[in-house]
Amino acid sequence: MSRVALNKSSLAREIGHLAEYRRFLPSLELKRLQIVSERARAKTEAARLDEDVKTLVAKTGAALPMLANEDVPLDGLVTLEHVEVSARNLSGTLLPVLGEVRISVRDYPRLGRPHWVDAVVTALRELIRLQLERDIAHARLETLIEAERVISRRVNLFEKVLIPRAEDNIRRICMALADADREAVIRAKLAKRKTAARAAGARMAEL
Repeated sequence: MSRVALNKSSLAREIGHLAEYRRFLPSLELKRLQIVSERARAKTEAARLDEDVKTLVAKTGAALPMLANEDVPLDGLVTLEHVEVSARNLSGTLLPVLGEVRISVRDYPRLGRPHWVDAVVTALRELIRLQLERDIAHARLETLIEAERVISRRVNLFEKVLIPRAEDNIRRICMALADADREAVIRAKLAKRKTAARAAGARMAEL
């Protein structure tokens, strides 16, 4: 770090920097609080969706034990065709948002398969949608955790480095300028005394 010049132009510059830091810090802190609040909601939502997926899998397994019957082919019966993911801007942080989801069901003869296949199709469609929501929720949470980490570093930079440094520079410059002013006053008084002494000496010489 370069040493600050102890003069009036440096003082004006440091005062301007300090004012800018203090003006910017509250908005930065507000942004951090928004991120923290949203992160807490995202964490709760991700945990809820984790439980919903587990519950649905367990519920489906209990209600449809016949899924273990390998004589009824189910592969490719339900397919995820399209997923649309958009973004929501939260204080400069882009958060993923699940949009349109298209799930296709392969045609199958209703009379050629057991009646429980319809229930399997419904469960698979719901599970695919729920898993997508869960994945997006976790992606949103990870984005918010990283955003909070970055903005916390910036808040700490302002609070613990930039503002204290500017305040210290202003204090040192003011002290140096005050010392310089005192030295200038002393030099002026000494010069005045020397001038007066020379004038008195000159008058004495004339006598």
